[in-house]
Amino acid sequence: MSRARLERRTWGEIGARVRGADPRLQDLGLTLLVLLAVTMPFVVPRSADLPPADWASYAMTVLAVVPLVWRRRAPVAVLVAVLTLGGVYKLAVDGPGQPIPYAGLIAFYTVALLSTARVRLAVAGLTVVAVALSVGWNTGTARELLFTLFVTAAAYALGRLQYTRQAYTSAVEDRAAQLERANRIEAEQAAARERARIAREMHDILSHAVSIMIVQAEAGPVAVRRAPERAEAAFEAIAETGRDAMAQLRTMLGVLRTDGGAAAAPRRPQPGIEELAGLLERVRGSGLEVGYERTGAVRPLPAALEATVHRVVQESLTNVVKHAGASRVAVRLEYGPRDLAVTVTDDGRGPGGGGGGPGTDRAGGGGRGAAASGGHGLIGIRERAAAHGGTAQSGPGPDGRGFRVRVTLVTSGQEVGM
Repeated sequence: MSRARLERRTWGEIGARVRGADPRLQDLGLTLLVLLAVTMPFVVPRSADLPPADWASYAMTVLAVVPLVWRRRAPVAVLVAVLTLGGVYKLAVDGPGQPIPYAGLIAFYTVALLSTARVRLAVAGLTVVAVALSVGWNTGTARELLFTLFVTAAAYALGRLQYTRQAYTSAVEDRAAQLERANRIEAEQAAARERARIAREMHDILSHAVSIMIVQAEAGPVAVRRAPERAEAAFEAIAETGRDAMAQLRTMLGVLRTDGGAAAAPRRPQPGIEELAGLLERVRGSGLEVGYERTGAVRPLPAALEATVHRVVQESLTNVVKHAGASRVAVRLEYGPRDLAVTVTDDGRGPGGGGGGPGTDRAGGGGRGAAASGGHGLIGIRERAAAHGGTAQSGPGPDGRGFRVRVTLVTSGQEVGM
């Protein structure tokens, strides 16, 4: 760092400390500085034809400076006191005097900085009168009058400029504080949305996997007694479902890792529409007949939208396996010009059927059954649909039989690979 830059930095730090000091200490320091300036004529050598520098003159000079200590608390009163004491000094003592009325200019500057418009205008008018009287009493020359009015106007202008600067700085600080609060709120909301998304993902993965494994495990002993060859397939389906769930959970937890270590789990894309075939095949392994149909202009969709379709179908099938007691379920994807409709319909028990089991997460309408039982499947489906500007409906199937979940997702205006 160069010497000039170091000096600028040092003076900048000193200035910052001074500005950050107690205002009363600032006023005291300013008063002492002015007092030092007005003391100079009393200590430097003087010509014999000039007024004597006696203690009475110096005492009156000091008294005219001391009110500056209270300039912030009573700016108008301080200005009146300074001008009055200056007039008394001129009339009664007439000592060495000052080429520039430092105390009066600072008091006038403070009035311009802190007072209201009405007070400023009144004080400015009275000050002009006082200046004219003082100049007339002193030399009466136009030169002195113009000079005094100029420095007085400069003090007023500096006061107003300082007021504008402080107001601007305060506005900038307020704006920065508001932005900081807004950013903090946005970060908290983003974190809450991410927690909700992760909770939905883990719910869908675990709920689906555990449901399939339970169904296969319950069928396993029966298959061992009646058809041993089917028992092996059931146990293999349990293992495959568990491995797939572990892989998906490992991927999700790998995304949450922040240490960047070598042990971080490999990441892979979220499952999409093409992975529905494997999902449906695993559900068929539980003994459920699954139909799958795609209609309309089949086309690639954004990755996030395809992941939502996969999770909606997965959660709907999980509800069928857990609660419906169905023998058949149909999955239908209808590609429209601007949307995609996903419908999952089963032939099992309806929303209120089956007592405490099936009705828990299959209540239509407002999802009251889900909330009462602690289930979040249908709630998660609605949240996923809303995230893509869509809607979700659930209720009885055709002719009031079974259960149907229908989700409509907006596809227009989205780029592939989002």
